[in-house]
Amino acid sequence: MRFCFIHDQRATFPVRVMCKMLDVSASGYYAWRGRPESMRTAANRQLIEEIRRVYGDSRGRYGSPRVHAALRAEGRQIGRNRVARLMHHHGICARQKRRFCRTTDSSHDFPLAPNLLGRRFTASAPDRVWLADITYIPTAEGWLYLAVVLDMFSRRVVGWAMDERITQELTLNALRMAIATRRPRPGLLHHSDRGSQYASNDYRKLLKQFYMTQSMSRKGNCWDNAPMESFFKTLKVERIYRLRYSSRDQARLDIVNWIEGFYNEKRLHSAIDYRSPADFERSLKAA
Repeated sequence: MRFCFIHDQRATFPVRVMCKMLDVSASGYYAWRGRPESMRTAANRQLIEEIRRVYGDSRGRYGSPRVHAALRAEGRQIGRNRVARLMHHHGICARQKRRFCRTTDSSHDFPLAPNLLGRRFTASAPDRVWLADITYIPTAEGWLYLAVVLDMFSRRVVGWAMDERITQELTLNALRMAIATRRPRPGLLHHSDRGSQYASNDYRKLLKQFYMTQSMSRKGNCWDNAPMESFFKTLKVERIYRLRYSSRDQARLDIVNWIEGFYNEKRLHSAIDYRSPADFERSLKAA
C-alpha cells in the first residue's frame, strides 16, 4: 500500500523523501515497481477489497467469522482461514472501545525552556515561529502517532512524521523535514510542550545546530500552544473521526494526503483571511 502511494505521488514529491517519511526503502520500491503481479496476489487484492467493503458496511463491528459468513452469503467460495489471514495481515479487526492515550511525558530530568512565546500567536513572516506537538490516531492495529511542525505565520504544516510508537526519532524526523523543506534563517522561535521528546539532548542539539531558540508551554497548560491544538482538532473532526482506519498504513497514507493535498493547499483558514496556507504564502511573495 505504501509503494502504491509513492508510485501515485512520484510526480509531486521526490521518491526518496517519501520512502524515508513512510519508512520503506527506495530499493524496495523500485523492486516492487518492476515486479509483475502474480495471480494469487491479484486474487488477494480483489478479496481484501471485498473484505473492506463488508467490514465497512458493518461499521467496523465484524471480525473475520462474520466477514467470512457475509461473503459466503454473497456466493463467494472462500475459506474462513484465508479471510482471517488477510484481515490479520492488513490490520482489519472488529472495533473496540477507544482508549485515552497520553502523548506528553513531562516526568524527565532534561532541562526545560521558558515560555518565550507567551501566547503571542502571530508572526511577522514565514519561518519566524514554529509550533510542534504530537497527537495519536486510532486504528484497528493500534495507535499511530503523528508529530507535526506548524508555521505560525501561515498555519502551514512544514514538517510531519508518523510511527507506531512515541519515540525521540518521531519528533526529530518531523523537525528534520521542516528544516530540509524550509531552510529557516537563524533566530527562529520553536515552541512545544515539555515532553521528553522535545526536551531531549538530541532535539535541543538539532535546534542549536540551526540557531533556533527553544520555548516551552507551562506545565499542564495546553492553551500555551493553542494553534497547534486547533490544527489537531481540525484534523480529527474533519477527517479522522469520519473514518475507521483498518490499519496504520491506511491511516498514514490518508493523513499524508489530507495534510499535503488538502490542508496546506486548499483549506481556508480564518486566521489568515480565509485563504489556504499555501495561497497565503504565495500572496506574500507576490506583494
